[in-house]
Amino acid sequence: MSKPRIIIAGIGPGSADDITPAVLGAVREADVVVGYKYYFRFIEPYMEPDAVCVDSGMRQERERARQAFELAEGGRTVVVISSGDAGIYGMAPLIYEMNVERGGNVEITAYPGISAFQKAASILGAPVGHDFCVISLSDLMTPWEIIERRITAAATADFVTAVYNPRSHGRYWQLHRLKEIFIECGRPADTPVGLVRQAGRPEQTAEIVTLGDFNPEDADMFTVVIIGNSQSYVRDGRFITPRGYYRDADADTGRVGQDIMIRSFRTIEGELKNRDISLGRKWALLHAIHTTADFDMENILYTDEGAVETLYDMVKTGRLTTIISDVTMVTSGIRKGALARLGVEAKCYLGDERACAMAENEGITRTQAGIRLAVEEHPDALFVFGNAPTALIELCDLMRKGKARPAGIIAAPVGFVHVRESKYMVKTFSDVPKIIVRGRKGGSNIAATLTNAILCFNDAEALRPGRDV
Repeated sequence: MSKPRIIIAGIGPGSADDITPAVLGAVREADVVVGYKYYFRFIEPYMEPDAVCVDSGMRQERERARQAFELAEGGRTVVVISSGDAGIYGMAPLIYEMNVERGGNVEITAYPGISAFQKAASILGAPVGHDFCVISLSDLMTPWEIIERRITAAATADFVTAVYNPRSHGRYWQLHRLKEIFIECGRPADTPVGLVRQAGRPEQTAEIVTLGDFNPEDADMFTVVIIGNSQSYVRDGRFITPRGYYRDADADTGRVGQDIMIRSFRTIEGELKNRDISLGRKWALLHAIHTTADFDMENILYTDEGAVETLYDMVKTGRLTTIISDVTMVTSGIRKGALARLGVEAKCYLGDERACAMAENEGITRTQAGIRLAVEEHPDALFVFGNAPTALIELCDLMRKGKARPAGIIAAPVGFVHVRESKYMVKTFSDVPKIIVRGRKGGSNIAATLTNAILCFNDAEALRPGRDV
């Protein structure tokens, strides 16, 4: 005589299209279907007319399981259903455990179903394209202390995280705490967060927000929340977490450097003391810290309000076509791919024979002479200084005389003589967009990277630097 049998079936999130053929076949063969009554409506059209539905009510899982065993032992063909996948916060673990408790006399077969987080992910785009975890905030059977440790581990390890049972009438604060933990653990405020309610059902709604803007009050027990990792981004309304295929494919073209740069920027952003700053300032700051590994840049990098945004818009619209630097090392550090892509020319007059002659004849530095020549030919250029305070002072003097009308200024000369003073001088020109590295610090590398930040500002929102690396 064959052993009694129970089939455990995950019926998916609620759409008929998401029920697997194996589960449909089991439901059609069932004498009895055991489950929570809310889910019967999804499978009743596929049941035999004389099949019976058995429900013991909300939070009566043990009673339903007991009834399923008694019915199976009485010779009935029993299917125990759960929404989603029965093995994920469903009836499968309980059925297996109870079978052991009862002596293991019933044969158990489990058919997987599409889990709610999988359905929600497909609605949002591809948010779980890399390592992920699923956490339930229900503390009915798991102490909150353990749940919080799991949340912290997920946030620290940079997992994409799907959240089940986010809120209920009596459980109103846990999702607020989860958001707080993710931010405390360094997950950036612009990390995508997807909320899908009633996934796969007629009442379905979906939205994508950022972690900073995410309001836990917008979720309920029918909502699945998915929080992206440090690589996740939103493009064309789709939430995407890359697996890394393009990184591998791009290794031969040199774009592996971009992947390293992206990860570096994510790390830097997570360590900033103050992330609540404008996008333009953050973009410039991330470039400066990435180049120097110096987090003092948070204190000394000054940006006029909207300076990065304004200068990028001028480049994009063709109003800014020339960049002048004080030394050739700055020009060398500006990405050639970006210049070519945007139709911008970067020039330095330091080696110009006319500058050499002028410096010798007038007793000034060659960088001063180079700026004088540059102003004659390109008075409305973006002027970038990474070495010589005398060159920056010269530009300030020419501006006061009305001979120069720069589109913008990046002031990052480095040294000990007249360096601070030159930066004080340039800051007074309130009508010119400026980025200034205050104090003695600076350098050609910083000046160049700040220029690059302007040229690739359209990648700032997705935090994907290094397009032209």
